[in-house]
Amino acid sequence: METIKDTTHKKMLYTLIAVTAIVILLGIYISQENAAQPKPDANRPVATASASAAVGALASPGPFHDFGKISMAAGNVTHRFTIENTGGSAITVTKLYTSCMCTTATLITLAGKKGPFGMPGHTPIPSITEIMGPEGRAQVEIVFDPKAHGPAGVGRIERVITVENNAGKSLELGFVAMVTP
Repeated sequence: METIKDTTHKKMLYTLIAVTAIVILLGIYISQENAAQPKPDANRPVATASASAAVGALASPGPFHDFGKISMAAGNVTHRFTIENTGGSAITVTKLYTSCMCTTATLITLAGKKGPFGMPGHTPIPSITEIMGPEGRAQVEIVFDPKAHGPAGVGRIERVITVENNAGKSLELGFVAMVTP
């Protein structure tokens, strides 16, 4: 036969379990709501869509791309950025890498393709020796895999692609997307 003390302990245990479950569910709900909300990022290293990013002699007329709303179920998305040598002498692209393992980047020139390159620490990032003459152009093709982070990877994402060169500071290209299941 159960005592009043045992019944009280069971009620307290069930109440504690119920409160814990409610707190966990509330936390999940709030985190999903926050993930779906666009957030301003004061430390964003990428130029705005209308600006032209110029670093030394390497620049891009469109250093930022917004994929808009994309679906994990639809698979990978691709975009090509144009980069230009705006200086009066040749420069050398020395490295190309991404800010996340979900993104790869390939350098495309008249001589061919180099890459794809990924995120440092997750894949080796070899040196490139791609010379761009004055007024030379190339493309950086990026591929974003929205499924790379699994079901938790929904919401707004921001990624950066870095093009290192011997002309000065690195050129940063960037994109955003709103990932849905």
